[in-house]
Amino acid sequence: MSSHAARITPARMSLLAVLAVCLVAWPAAGEDRSIVVASTTSTQDSGLFRHILPLFKAKSGIEVRVVAQGTGQALDTGRRGDADVVFVHARALEERFVADGFGVQRHPVMYNDFVLIGPKQDPAGARGTSIAAALQAIKATRASFISRGDRSGTHAAELRLWAMAGIDIARGKGPWYKDIGQGMGAALNAAAAIGAYVLADRGTWISFRNRGELAILVEGDARLINQYGVILVNPAKHPHVKKEWGQAFIDWLISAEGQKAIAGYRIDGQQPFFPNATRPGG
Repeated sequence: MSSHAARITPARMSLLAVLAVCLVAWPAAGEDRSIVVASTTSTQDSGLFRHILPLFKAKSGIEVRVVAQGTGQALDTGRRGDADVVFVHARALEERFVADGFGVQRHPVMYNDFVLIGPKQDPAGARGTSIAAALQAIKATRASFISRGDRSGTHAAELRLWAMAGIDIARGKGPWYKDIGQGMGAALNAAAAIGAYVLADRGTWISFRNRGELAILVEGDARLINQYGVILVNPAKHPHVKKEWGQAFIDWLISAEGQKAIAGYRIDGQQPFFPNATRPGG
């Protein structure tokens, strides 16, 4: 090797150093800026995410990949560390998730309400303003009722409402009570197909097109309020959780900007979700 080829000048050293830094930094420049959010099906089926996630990405550059599941399944996904954030609607289950160390902190985000859907002819005589009286009428007449049966927030609310109505549905159900183990859209489709009653979140109902002879029969009962919360999966349990980006999503959802985005979403002119991140007890 000639002395000329072997000689490395200070200028060449500087150039090599710059190239080395660029090579090390290159993967970071192409880094996948995304998080996984395990969320209830209602936020997906209602179209809310299609409205707000592009706004968040434009603000942050972070893409949100949604895994739409029932609340129980979404929390299980968080427990396994297969999501960075959970966005669900079953407060007791959310608080247990945090208390067990799987989540960092629960933040209220928004609410809507549940409605009792049924045939317009209302064979059970369930129509009215009391969900307890409606469920008692359905049970007494053995009118067909569709239950999601999927450990979702809606399913948990349904079971709570049966109990509140004084009905032990685990012991009292029969062929009239059809447990399908599927999501809200499937439950509404099943109810439309056979003329059954079903509990639904208002957001999914507003966006549902295959209504047939179904209509809202009970709404407005205070016991039908449906609160949503968001939680960062605990990076102490799962170190691969994208803590900074997940927290950025949560901070945006509960910020004035995120709350305005939620309030601004409409389906056929109707507002399906109402932000309440700052409301005590949400």
